[in-house]
This record gives sequence, C-alpha cells and structure tokens, in this order.
Amino acid sequence: MRFVRTVVTTLTAGLVVAQSAVVAQAATDPFDTYSHQQLAWGPCLFRPSPQASVAECASVTVPRDWARPDSGVDLQVNISRVKATRQHTGVILTNPGGPGGQGTPLAGLLAALEPSVSQVYDFIGMDPRGTGFAGGTAPGQTPSVCNIPTGRLSTRTDLDARDRSADSIAEHQKAPRAIAEACQSVAVTPYITTWQTAHDMELIRILLGESTLNYLGYSYGTWLGAKYTSLFPASAGKIILDSSTNWQGRLDAAFEFFPVTDQRQLDDVFLPWASRQFPDLVGSTPDAAKKTWEDVRAFYKSQGVSGDDYDVVFVGNGNANSWRNAALVLTEGAKGLKGGTVTAQSPDLQAQLDAEARATYGVPLEQLTVAKIAAALQPDYIPVGLTRYAVACSDQPTKSSAFYKRLSDQQGPRYPLFGWLYGLSEACGFWSDAPQQTLPNLPPQAAGKVLVIQGEFDPQTGYEQAQAAVRAAPGVSLVSVDDSAFHGQYAIQGNPCVDGMVNVYLLRNSRPGNSLCPGVPLPGETQVFPVAGPVKQPRAQAAAAAAVPSSALREQTADFIGKVNSVR
Repeated sequence: MRFVRTVVTTLTAGLVVAQSAVVAQAATDPFDTYSHQQLAWGPCLFRPSPQASVAECASVTVPRDWARPDSGVDLQVNISRVKATRQHTGVILTNPGGPGGQGTPLAGLLAALEPSVSQVYDFIGMDPRGTGFAGGTAPGQTPSVCNIPTGRLSTRTDLDARDRSADSIAEHQKAPRAIAEACQSVAVTPYITTWQTAHDMELIRILLGESTLNYLGYSYGTWLGAKYTSLFPASAGKIILDSSTNWQGRLDAAFEFFPVTDQRQLDDVFLPWASRQFPDLVGSTPDAAKKTWEDVRAFYKSQGVSGDDYDVVFVGNGNANSWRNAALVLTEGAKGLKGGTVTAQSPDLQAQLDAEARATYGVPLEQLTVAKIAAALQPDYIPVGLTRYAVACSDQPTKSSAFYKRLSDQQGPRYPLFGWLYGLSEACGFWSDAPQQTLPNLPPQAAGKVLVIQGEFDPQTGYEQAQAAVRAAPGVSLVSVDDSAFHGQYAIQGNPCVDGMVNVYLLRNSRPGNSLCPGVPLPGETQVFPVAGPVKQPRAQAAAAAAVPSSALREQTADFIGKVNSVR
C-alpha cells in the first residue's frame, strides 16, 4: 500500500489509447466484443534485471468502461509472460500493489525466484489501466498523472504536523485538496478503479485460453485479487494474497491504519534493533534509542529538514533497503549531534550500510554527512500517478476532510510518528465524486480458494487488517509470520516456511490451514529477537528461525515491491 505525499506540478494526464474504433453497439456479453483479439507477443519495453527470467510482452485492448463498453475510446493494458519451462498447467497473474504499480517486470523476477513453480506455470505480469507501459517513454506509454498548479501548494519548507495551529493545518491541507480537485478533473478518472481492472483481468484470462486464473498479489494487490475473486468466483483459481488489506471492509482503512503499524514497528522493532547494532550512537536500550530518535529529529530541523520529512523516513519501512536508509538517517544524525562514528555491531550490516550510502546518497559511508542527507530529504515534487487516487478514492464512498482532521487529532498523541501527518494529508478527504460501481465481498463458495500471508509487524498493511478480512470470510486460510517486520513475504524474504506453504498449494493443490511461520532475522543479525505483538499463537510454534543467505535477486524484488508501495 502506498501513501503519497509529493505531487506533480507540470506533467499532464495521459492514458494509453487503442487505435481501434469505438464499438458501435455493446454486445450482450461485453467480453464477446473483446475476446477475439490476438495477443502479439514481443520484446518488453522495460529493462529486465540480469538475474530475472526473460519475459515477453503484449498489449490488450479493453473498453474504457466495462459497464458501457460501447461508449468512449478503447484503452490498452500491457501484460508480460514468462512461459513455463516444462509442462504448462496454468498461469499465475501477479500484481505488486500501489495502487498504481506497474507489474510487468514482476513476472520475470518471481519466475526466477521460484523455479519449481515456473516449471509448470506461466507467470503473467500486468500494468493496470492508468499506469502506462513499464519502460515506455513514447506518448501514451507513460502513467497518467494529475496536473496540479504550483500556486495551489504550500511554499513552506518547515512544515511539522505536530504544530496544531490553524495556519499549520491549513498549509498541510493545501496539497491533498489540490490533488483531489486535479485528479477528478481528468476525463478517465472514473474508469480507473478496481472494478474496471478486475474486468480487464477476466478478459486476460479469456485471451490466454485459461479456464481459471491463479493469482498472486502483494499489498493493494490483495484487494484487487480478492475483488476479482468476488466478481468472478467461477474463474478464480488459487488466490494468494500477501501482505493483506481488509478486503472485506474498506480499502482506505488500510491507509488509516498506517499510523498504528508504523509506530509499532518503530518502537517495538526498529529502535530495539538500532540499540543492538549501534549502542554507542543511539543508546544501548530501546528507551535510550527512542530519546535519541527525538533528539535527532530536533537536530535535523535545525539543519533545515522539516519535521514531516524526517518522520516520513521512518514510515512504511517495509523492505531492507528502506530499513537501512532509516538507519543511516538516524545514525548520521546522532553522529552529527554527539560525535563519533557509524559502526554497526555486524560487519555484514556495515557493508550493507556502505552500499546503501553509495546507492542513495552517492558517497561511501565514511563520506556521508548530515548535510548530504538533509539535501536529499528536501521535497522534490516527483510525479505521482493518478491511479493511486483514482482507485483509493473511487472504489468506495470516501470520508470527509473533517473526518481525517479528527483522525489526526486522535491518532497524533498515540502514534506521533505518522498519526499527526496522515490525517492532514489524505486527498480522499476532499474527493467529491461518488463510486460508479459497488464492489462485492467474497462469496462463501470462493473462500476455499484463498490463502493470505501476513507479517506480524508489517508497517504498511497491518496484521489486524489481514486478520479482519479472514475473520469476515470463513474458509479463508491465514499464514501468520511471527516477528516479521517487512512488507511482502512469499519469494522475497527467503523464508522457507512461507515459501514452502505457498508452493505446496501451487504445486500439490494442498492449501494449508491457519498456520504460523517464524520470521527471519533483521538486517545484519543471525537470529530473531521475539517481540510481543498481535500474533497470539504460542511462541513455541515459531521458535526456530535461521539467518537468511543474501540474495541479490530477492533484494531487487523486495526493492521493486517496496518502491511501488513507498510512502514518498
């Protein structure tokens, strides 16, 4: 799941438009009109990872509006395919999340990570409507974005949501108001929804000649997969929902829960880890590390970094790269405040921090300074895709800006990391357009097809969200990953328990019941340090956990999913 703070200021909205003429009259079954097209597979536009399996790509023509397919100009959706290396038994459509993530590169990454699955399944990726073509640069191939006049945005660089003055609140609300108004003015916005994308998925199943569509979705992809299964239960095959929203409830509730999950990860997992790895700089206890974190926050503010921009570094740290970057920000700030050197207790972690410093800040760790970090943390107003807002704000009725202001007042004192800021930043609070379709919940007959995987301390889709969905859909299975702090479990954490359970389902048609897997160690550590949390099963069931050997491919895939679901 992605919460976006920055906005685009100069780009205009665009969507891939098919060259075919508008259908004169809608068929009784809208799929009949579009199911006769032939997929022309060829090279993909994106540059694949050297370690990924080679994918081929094709475009699919879809109606602008599946409810009225004879109105408007057709659109195109880009898909990728990694063919099964041995006997083909089906396809697995994948989605990395967002909303708005381009998914065509994911097929090759997952196929390479899970070769036993890739022997018998085609991995299919998809760039959902509104996201353009991954790697595409030609007109119509780039994601749709919102054109927001710069004059609508705050010019202040010192915003801190802890400041509850009327002026601070008004300044914070300028961006989400402008985003909502600009995004609603784009002509295709009403047609960039989960309901429409689920129908695109059903057409893809038909064009691939498959009787059922197996599915693997991460983050928002769990919402998409559950809604596809709810709309087309007879077409759904094995459905794996990893790092789950409450797809039986409200999509926006996943965003509203961010302050809870992010504070929990910071206080209960990240700061204790930092105290183990950097005791000389941040303190040797979690309480001491917490005080250092606050002191460093004030220090960065004195260096020109807003409180909001410091806080967001520690929000949504769902993968090892973002985790290590947060460690750099904290330890370099502590070094600037107290003196000393950044030296991790683990030599492996020290090497990882050096690599992160080079990749993110362009210098080795020994040359990294607070000034370089402060310059990188300044708002840069990167382009933000329309799809995030069109989906999140159009799938279901939204709450009001007054609701989100009250939420900020309520969450801020309890969850100061993100509780103050989130409620002042949600564009859906200013959304006025009503949903055009109603999304159904999972029907009972489909529950036996669904497997949910959820980490205990996932900062982006909280454990309670997955738990609530499973409780509201009897028959769905939940695999809880004890003490896991990251977002995305299957194939990318190197967890043999998780990967084994999913692969037994995919390869042997044996779906596990409700189960508990141990987590894997945090960066630089060789054991799991148990933390009390929402997983209430006996600790002994998940006592064993081993260090995970490094894997560049897993890191690349985790980083790919992490960026799709980033809060920045």
